[in-house]
Amino acid sequence: MAHPVPPARRPELPPVHGAVICLAAPCLAISPEHGQLTGRGIDGVYRAGLRILSRCVLRVGGRDPVAVQGRSLGADRAAFTATVRTGSEAGPDPDIGVERVRHADGTERITLRSYATRSVRLPVELALGTDLAELAAIAAGRAGPELPAAVHAAGLRWSTGGTQAVITAEPAPDDALASSGLLRWQLELGPGEARTIELRTGRDRTARASAGQVANPLAGARAEGDDPRVEAWFRTSVEDLGALLLRDPEQPGDAFVAAGAPWRLGLAQAESLWAARMALPLGTGLAAATLRVLARSQVEGHGPGAGMIPGPLRGAGPQLPPGCTGTEATLAFPVVLAEARLWGLPEEEVARLLPTAERCLEWLRGALGEDGFLADPDPGPRRCETQAHVHRAALLGADLLTGCGRPGAEEWRDRAARLRERFRAEFWIDGPDGGRPAAALHPDGRPLPRLTGAAAHLLDTGLLSGGRAAPGLLDRTRTEQLARLLGAPAMDSGWGLRSMASREPGHNPFGHRSGAVRVHESVVALSGLAQAGFEKEAAGLLRGLLDAAETFGYRLPEMYAAEQRTTGSAPLPHPAACRPAAVAAAGGVHALVALAGIRPDAPAGTVALHPLPGAPLGSLRFSGLRVSEQPFGVRVSRLGLGMVEEAADALQLGG
Repeated sequence: MAHPVPPARRPELPPVHGAVICLAAPCLAISPEHGQLTGRGIDGVYRAGLRILSRCVLRVGGRDPVAVQGRSLGADRAAFTATVRTGSEAGPDPDIGVERVRHADGTERITLRSYATRSVRLPVELALGTDLAELAAIAAGRAGPELPAAVHAAGLRWSTGGTQAVITAEPAPDDALASSGLLRWQLELGPGEARTIELRTGRDRTARASAGQVANPLAGARAEGDDPRVEAWFRTSVEDLGALLLRDPEQPGDAFVAAGAPWRLGLAQAESLWAARMALPLGTGLAAATLRVLARSQVEGHGPGAGMIPGPLRGAGPQLPPGCTGTEATLAFPVVLAEARLWGLPEEEVARLLPTAERCLEWLRGALGEDGFLADPDPGPRRCETQAHVHRAALLGADLLTGCGRPGAEEWRDRAARLRERFRAEFWIDGPDGGRPAAALHPDGRPLPRLTGAAAHLLDTGLLSGGRAAPGLLDRTRTEQLARLLGAPAMDSGWGLRSMASREPGHNPFGHRSGAVRVHESVVALSGLAQAGFEKEAAGLLRGLLDAAETFGYRLPEMYAAEQRTTGSAPLPHPAACRPAAVAAAGGVHALVALAGIRPDAPAGTVALHPLPGAPLGSLRFSGLRVSEQPFGVRVSRLGLGMVEEAADALQLGG
């Protein structure tokens, strides 16, 4: 009797939640908290996805240094402090301090400082190795053995298949042993004296630009306020966005943000576009470049998929089949272009990208079903958030067409109005508690009565000319009910918004679509709540995110566990989450700037301020933002009153 063959088990991603990650894309260094690269797991120095160093173990005086602290010094570098007790002094105190500063590109400075009262002679040894494995192979558990080393000038070299990695040291080692991958020094240190060894890594070819060669389109803005954590969160978010920048191989002058490290260090159509949208207060350059990159991938011709921006499928949790990120990116394209225009994207750039946005709308026209909803995928469920994306694309697309003197705007406004009627009739599930939106409609029209974080997208209506918020799919009564639901403990974990309510069947606090806090959704919710005037619920989510950011060293991962917050607790990391992640870093900027309620209309030469009235974080001040391509500064008082401190001469304060 034949037995069915069980499906192959999907490889489990190595945990990275405890790692210290340094990033300057495409360079990446992943270190354990003690700083010793042992050659195990995913630790190592990577360039363009290739591990060029997997082992870098330091021994001083024949001993392993005792790790004291590992800490981030910025997006692209970290410091690891350790001590050594040589035995030259009586007592238990260490007499040698060791500090290793490691950069994303593999540069490392090892400084040894003597605290002994007499001169000491220290043998220092570095054991080095690499497998030159691809990150994808390492993640799948298919990394090969270490390669044999060869002596190369003041260091070692490894090679395979036409690719090589080289590590050099300054000062040059006294001995270099290829057979065991060792570099050795004999150092003399007088009392209080320090000596430094610098390591540099490299490879013979790179598929992408070296770190630091991508022009950063993000303004060096700053935030400060009564709560000192505001400055740290904002600064770290901006730094991480810069560290995630990659250039497009087809047009090296165009930069976009990679989705996240370590697993998604490349273009992810929807995430890269949403990150560019949330970073618009830092200037329109990133949005313009990201839109140009995606425009080059748009499907041409006149077939069913013509006008779509292709993208891979993305898991949607156990409740729904995977969705298409290309659908989300196609709907986002006209939205981001419309809002970038309001923030000051030059009209010649808008005109260049407008045909792509029009083709996105043409694709949408053909993709809508007879019921007026958009299935994702087709045939498949009509997702709640997809209809929100459709509605926003229709309204902001119409506003874009009107502003650029193009026909078709009224058609899209009419379609948006009809979608509002259908959505309120078919997606809203009435109940004694006030009801809720369905997570999706099945192909046969049955609603999926799950309350999920995706409902937050119903509040993200977008920005229209004149600094007006676009109308939403829900009326005021239903919007108020949704705000109440999102602010209740079943959805607000105290650390951010759950991706599915805790009372729903199948809730998993670690599930990326079935319970975990996803920073992007939390930020979409709080900014939408703030825009709609629901101060209490917005402030609750904001405080939870800020507290979580502090716990994570102000570098929020893309998601973390949604265990209910209790006194003395801390948010639990998700072991496979990217950190940094584009939407989480941009979300930090978006969440804080949302408190000021900046609503620009650069073509009309106006900007309006609608701060959150209660000023939940006290006074705030932003400097170095960009509106109309010029520096823009704003202050929000403890009373929630906004005041422009710096702006372009031609910019007038609107209503």
